[in-house]
Amino acid sequence: MRYPVLISAALLAPAMATADTPTLTVYTYDSFVSDWGPGPAVREAFEAICDCRLEMVGTGDGAALLARLQLEGARSPADVVLGLDTNLTARAAESGLFAPHGIAAEFDLPVAWEDDLFLPFDWGYFAFVHDRERLPEPPGSFAELIDSDLSIAIQDPRSSTPGLGLLMWIKAAHGDDAPAIWEGLAPRVLTVTRGWSESYGLFTSGEVDMVLSYTTSPAYHLIAEGDASKAAAEFSEGHYMQVEVAGILESSDQQDLAREFLEFMLSDAFQEIIPTTNWMYPAVLPEDGLPDGFDTLMVPERALLFSADEAAAQRDAALAEWLAALSR
Repeated sequence: MRYPVLISAALLAPAMATADTPTLTVYTYDSFVSDWGPGPAVREAFEAICDCRLEMVGTGDGAALLARLQLEGARSPADVVLGLDTNLTARAAESGLFAPHGIAAEFDLPVAWEDDLFLPFDWGYFAFVHDRERLPEPPGSFAELIDSDLSIAIQDPRSSTPGLGLLMWIKAAHGDDAPAIWEGLAPRVLTVTRGWSESYGLFTSGEVDMVLSYTTSPAYHLIAEGDASKAAAEFSEGHYMQVEVAGILESSDQQDLAREFLEFMLSDAFQEIIPTTNWMYPAVLPEDGLPDGFDTLMVPERALLFSADEAAAQRDAALAEWLAALSR
């Protein structure tokens, strides 16, 4: 009568092993975990080395991440948050929800990086993307865009990091004249979407002439589709940078595994995934460099970026200017 017991034990063994395997939960934005985003490849690569299960949870667009964390507080099931940017890190730090990462690293960024709570995983420049065939001569400044009859799609700065980035871009480039820029842009805005994916879809379907995105977005069309018709319009006032970051939650009961993930995030195994899935520049240049096609991208002559504290100080006023202009 021992055989049934032995068989039962054998059947239970895989389940027991699964129960003993730790799970690391990472909150990120929806496009990161999509089938075409970095998430699937990141999960496979990390699970191959961590003896763990990696659960990546999409929570809308980047700015929605912080709102969800603030709502959940110390009860959040997340261990790591990946997808905030420097326009949000000051507010995130003030929440008291993040633990020091304790990781020393060198980065391939256009700016120096020192932050005890957050580590960058990619970066890029915001830009308005157009189709060369439909729009061979795009505007070269916000003033030219205002004076045109073009339609644009942008993202809501309350839920989307690109949307918030546009607020910071106009504020950094035009300062006290930002309200006038928004007043002029309002007639050009066909729609404001909650996230990047929705607005970019409007552009690719031909419903708008230009879309707020990144200078790196044309690389997707070139590399993945063999389509060289998409380009980023260079604006004379410069382009605002985005640096995307990850951090560990203080409430996580997987602190060591979370740090292991952040160290993995800075390795070639993660960073080489970024250019052709997230279509951004990697924060640490992989040994093999950037893929062919990235050398064709427009590189702004002038880079704009507020510090985390400056961005936090500018946010409320910039948001009020945006709301006032678009509500008229």
